[in-house]
Amino acid sequence: MRRTAALIVGGGPAGAAAAITLAEAGLRPVLVERDAHNAIVCGGFLGWDALALLGRLGIDPGGLGARPIERVRIIAGTGSIETHLPGPAAGLSRATLDAALRALAERKGAEVISGLAVRRVERQCARLADGRLIAADAMFIATGKHALRGVARAGAGEGHVGLRSALPHAPARLDGVIELHLFAGGYAGLLVQEDGSANLCLSVSAARLRAAGGSAAGLADALRGEAPALAAAMSNATPGWAAIANIPYGWRARSTEEGLFRIGDQAGVVASLVGDGIAMALASGTAAARAMIGGGGKAAPPFQRDLARQRAAPILIAELARAIGERPRLARAALPMLRRAPGLIRMVAEATRVS
Repeated sequence: MRRTAALIVGGGPAGAAAAITLAEAGLRPVLVERDAHNAIVCGGFLGWDALALLGRLGIDPGGLGARPIERVRIIAGTGSIETHLPGPAAGLSRATLDAALRALAERKGAEVISGLAVRRVERQCARLADGRLIAADAMFIATGKHALRGVARAGAGEGHVGLRSALPHAPARLDGVIELHLFAGGYAGLLVQEDGSANLCLSVSAARLRAAGGSAAGLADALRGEAPALAAAMSNATPGWAAIANIPYGWRARSTEEGLFRIGDQAGVVASLVGDGIAMALASGTAAARAMIGGGGKAAPPFQRDLARQRAAPILIAELARAIGERPRLARAALPMLRRAPGLIRMVAEATRVS
């Protein structure tokens, strides 16, 4: 059995941020990422807070080809509203972002093991898919929205389903814009990535997806009358949708055991409607690493309690926004009000920020 001071399970923004911070402090953390090809379901939007956090870590999204985003367009049925975001944002694929973060972690001194899953965690020990065991003084659970045996989320019931595909050629209307499409039981985001394609992410309730036959194609057909612009985008998307089930929006980890730090979506799941998931991941990974550096494994329980308190208001506000967005009658009624007072959109966006 191998032993390390810090083991990070998951190499997305949260895990990589923790690895970079620990390595900069002179530790040699081990990071295990199961997917060597980054089959990420959602992500792609970098808000002003995420851009600032990436800059502090040493990542320049612009240098990676990120596309600037200045405005948001909200579409409900045939109505829409467009306004400026509170700060500069960008569109960048998770494949590019995650690869850059892990490469930086390696340059700082972290060991990165890619393409190998952790099958189970028990008593500060992780069993890898190839049978190896790695024990750690401190373990960071950063598997995103994916559950991990032995440290599954407590109290998280049936959640939403995430779907992702891409439009090979982004329409000109998306230049500098992120579109949010609202429909009954879900919503979708559409933005331009660094390669000129458009990233299309949907969040839909499990019940709504089942009613549409359980497929993206069935959902697109069901949305033709309700959300025609979104249905058209889904019809033009590349085949072979990536998916993940049981996303428990609004859930937070309020406690943990010594030596076990939950970060990113394993610490709290914010509705992707507000676009702050990557910033929350980066911030939690960095903060957890600093807590471990300062207090060792014993720092995990107070860190988790503090993080849960800090995230309570942003996650609650995001849930209220989601509740409105997923109810067509409320969403359509809100558009005229938002058109008269677009500052309300910026207020909600700011209220869900973490840094």
